[in-house]
Amino acid sequence: MNLRTTPTPDDIKATRAWFDALSKFCQAIDYEGARAIFADDLIAFGTFTDFMHGQRLTEEKQWRNVWGTIRNFQVKTDTVEAIVSADRLTAIGMGVWTSDGFHPNGDPFDRGGRATVGLGRLKIGDPFIATHTHLSLNRGTPERSYGKFG
Repeated sequence: MNLRTTPTPDDIKATRAWFDALSKFCQAIDYEGARAIFADDLIAFGTFTDFMHGQRLTEEKQWRNVWGTIRNFQVKTDTVEAIVSADRLTAIGMGVWTSDGFHPNGDPFDRGGRATVGLGRLKIGDPFIATHTHLSLNRGTPERSYGKFG
């Protein structure tokens, strides 16, 4: 039994656009701008808090503990995949990302991982916004980065 439709090129483009926007906001350490791509009632998993209910808590507990400590966060958008609901209003986007982390002494390390993001929109053609995020570091990657940017 199949419960989803094959994503249209427009759905894949919209999913990849979301991940591209995330990369840009994270690189710029632009918390205010990033709020536009996340639902107010977002539920997220994070490194520092298991469940975060709401965009503001996610910003406080996750974004502000990570974005200013890393550099060059980039989702490889050409490899992003999506599962799209039959009505095309809900999607699960999956992507692989890279970034530079920093040890306490300032030495850089490769800080990569993968993301699964629940996305929603009110009508077809609208941009997706995130209703759930879960970003995971690759095995063996230090959990904390100590860079001081922004």
